[in-house]
Amino acid sequence: MAGNSSRRGAVRKSKKGATVGSGGVRRRALEGRGPTPKAEDRPAHKAYAGSSKSATGAAARRTGGGKGARKAPGSDQVAGRNAVLEALQEDVPATQLTVMVRIDSDERVREIMRLAGARGLPVAEASRTDLDRMTDHAVHQGVALSMPPYQYAEVEELLEIAADRFEPPLLVALDGITDPRNLGAILRSADAFGAHGVILPERRSVSMTASVWKVAAGAAGRVRVAQVTNLNRSLTSLKEKGVFVLGLDAEGDVTTRGLELGTQPAVLVVGAEGKGLSRLAREISDQVVSIPMGGRTESLNASVAAAIALYEISGVRERQGRA
Repeated sequence: MAGNSSRRGAVRKSKKGATVGSGGVRRRALEGRGPTPKAEDRPAHKAYAGSSKSATGAAARRTGGGKGARKAPGSDQVAGRNAVLEALQEDVPATQLTVMVRIDSDERVREIMRLAGARGLPVAEASRTDLDRMTDHAVHQGVALSMPPYQYAEVEELLEIAADRFEPPLLVALDGITDPRNLGAILRSADAFGAHGVILPERRSVSMTASVWKVAAGAAGRVRVAQVTNLNRSLTSLKEKGVFVLGLDAEGDVTTRGLELGTQPAVLVVGAEGKGLSRLAREISDQVVSIPMGGRTESLNASVAAAIALYEISGVRERQGRA
C-alpha cells in the first residue's frame, strides 16, 4: 500500500472514511530548493553562456542591455521613431538606445542606428513587452532613447542667451500649467518665434519629461528651460532687472495687436487654461494682455494662446527692426 499507513497521523479520517496519507511527500515538496541559478548558467535558457545565439544578442549583453532591458533608475525615455531621430539629430544628452528585437527597419531606424553609432551610444535589444514597460506603454514604434534627468538652466542664463544674440530678452513663464503636451507645444512656439527660454515653477507645474521631449521634438534641445522655486519672486526679480512682465489673460488691459511693450525686454506669463493667471501673477504684471477673438469661443488652449502672443511680439519686433 502506498504511503506509511502504520505511522501515527498517516491515516486521515473524513466524511468519506479513512484515507491514506502522503507519507511526507507533500511536505518535502514544499521545502526550498535553493536560489535560482542565473539565466546564463541554465542550459535550457536562451541566455545560456554556451549557446550559439546571434552576435547581435551577444553585443547587446556586452553593452548592458539585451532582451529584458529595463529602464535605468533616474532615466527618462523618448519613444517613437521621429522623436528619437530628432533627439539624436539635436544631440540631446542620452545614455542608451533600446531597439525592439526583429524590428521592421526603415530609413528612420537606419539613421537612428547610424547616429547612435557615431555618438558611441550603447545599443540594447528588448522585447515589445519590455519596451512597453520602459516607455510606460507609449507608442514607441520599436525604439526608445534613455536620457538622464533634465539639467535645468538658471534664469540668468536665459538672459545671457539674449545678450549673446544682441537681442532684448523674450522669455515665457508658465503659471500653473500641468499638461506636458502644453509645455512641449510652447517650446516649439518659443523656438519658432525667437524666445530665449522658458521658466517653470517647481511646484504644481509640468516639468521636462519624456512626454514633453516627444511633443517638442527638436525644440526641446534648442530652447533652454529654467526651473524656479517661486515663480512670483522670480518675476519680481526680472522686473528689477528691467524686464517687463506681460500677463496673458482673457481679461486683458491691451490686446496683442497693440502691444507696444513687445519691443522691450519682456517675459510673457501664460496661465492655465480655464483658471488663467493667478492673482499674484496678475498683480505683478506690468500689462495684462488678451487675444482679440471675434467668434464664440471663450478661451484658447494655453499653448495656442502662447503661440499667438509670441507671433504678435515677433511681428512687433520685426517691424521695429525695419523702421
